[in-house]
Amino acid sequence: MPHDQARDAEAQGSQAHESSLTSEAAPQSSIGEPEPFTEIENLYTENAGLKDKVLRTLAEMENLRRRTEREVSEAKLYGVTSFARDMLTFADNLRRAVESVPAEERETASAPLKMFVEGIELTERDFLSRLARFGVKKIEPQGQKFDPNMHEALFEVPDASVPAGTVVQVVESGYAIGERCLRPAKVGVARGGPKAGA
Repeated sequence: MPHDQARDAEAQGSQAHESSLTSEAAPQSSIGEPEPFTEIENLYTENAGLKDKVLRTLAEMENLRRRTEREVSEAKLYGVTSFARDMLTFADNLRRAVESVPAEERETASAPLKMFVEGIELTERDFLSRLARFGVKKIEPQGQKFDPNMHEALFEVPDASVPAGTVVQVVESGYAIGERCLRPAKVGVARGGPKAGA
């Protein structure tokens, strides 16, 4: 009988040992496998982060495209600024050549002199139209309100017949390229009249 008891005790001990092994193994297997809901949440979070990065990248690319288009159009328009500024002296000299012949002498002048003056005027008009093709325009400030961005005031003229701050005399023509001032017009401004806009 004691032999049977020893066998029963041994069997119980081995069963207890097996049950302790399986109870230890069970938690380890559940630790190694993540819960399905946690894994799905992690994937959603990662997906949202990637979507945000893609949208930011697309927005940056669109901004870069717009900025590049603007820079290219400005380069086309304002790329000739230095050259155009240098050519303004030529336009001034053509105007001075025409103005050097008084109007009364033009009427009584010989045919060759009249043709010469007309040729200079034609050259001036042609030159200004070529500048206009590149966005360069002559500023015509006579009678306009003084604009410090486009005009340079050289002196004031007492004139009560026009509002104060009106351009009454142009000493040297000004030019603009696009919306920018290429060379300000040198002008005389009225003083003493009613305030402009009053």
